[in-house]
Amino acid sequence: MKTSSNSKQAILTLLALLIPVAIFIAAAPVDSPKQPEPKKSSAQTDSLKPPDKDPIPVAFLISDRAVVIDFCGPWEVFQDTNVPSRQDAPFRLYTVAETTKPIRTSGGMQIVPDYTIANAPVPRVIVIPAQSEPSPAVLDWIRKSSKTTDVTMSVCTGAFVLAKTGLLDGKSATTFHGAFGRFAMTFPNIALKRGARFVENGNLATAGGLSSGIDLALRVVERYYGREVAEKTAYNMEYQGQGWMNADSNQLYATALVSTAEHPLCAVCGMDVDPKIAPKSNFKNQTYYFCSEDDKKTFDTDPGKFVSADSKVTAK
Repeated sequence: MKTSSNSKQAILTLLALLIPVAIFIAAAPVDSPKQPEPKKSSAQTDSLKPPDKDPIPVAFLISDRAVVIDFCGPWEVFQDTNVPSRQDAPFRLYTVAETTKPIRTSGGMQIVPDYTIANAPVPRVIVIPAQSEPSPAVLDWIRKSSKTTDVTMSVCTGAFVLAKTGLLDGKSATTFHGAFGRFAMTFPNIALKRGARFVENGNLATAGGLSSGIDLALRVVERYYGREVAEKTAYNMEYQGQGWMNADSNQLYATALVSTAEHPLCAVCGMDVDPKIAPKSNFKNQTYYFCSEDDKKTFDTDPGKFVSADSKVTAK
């Protein structure tokens, strides 16, 4: 079929009009979906003043069975912090223990502490991970050192160590979600808060379990050097969690899981148990199961107090 010259001219004219439009559409910027802004933290927003020249001394208090991520997570945060206006590293990191005897941490890692509590440099930040039972000498070192720290922070059940100093009495705190009941029973003078990624009280701060320590450490970086430096630190670590921007971001743990006949939980830590092999106790015609004999002994010391303590935990 032949096309007339008029038709050809009409087609060419139409193409001439459409091509610029197509180019404009292809070149127009496409708006990417906006990410929700992180909820503003309800934690204290007091900034901290870093030293003008010297790095900030950060003491990691450790003992046998110290949980690796509890102290290595914050260690990595402080290590990776870079302040463009400084020539040197902004934090000086070191480990402290009661002695310099090698320590076996979780998973069997062996660490030789840098200092003892008798000769450690004066810290401006103390990090207390989950670990073994502290001695009176260690608790006394925490009390004395915290008189001059900017931040004394616990991670996970390191909150038990900090609480045993008495420094948290009358204040609020958080800990590993599996230890809420035990913490509430052991420290009735401390307001335990579920749903908190971390809690700040003056120079004292407590983080939730495990990875929460990374967020509290980033929060400390922010308090010293601002949001931009903390964001860059998280970026360099390829850490995409935003809990450090929102102290209330652990709402998943605000409500305790309920133990049922089909899915029984340890009455002490809330972890799954197998009723066929799990230790158990009977209290007021109800059977309670436990992850270990140690948890059973903890419960059996005062089951009535233990059961009622969990109901006193407040949500944040």
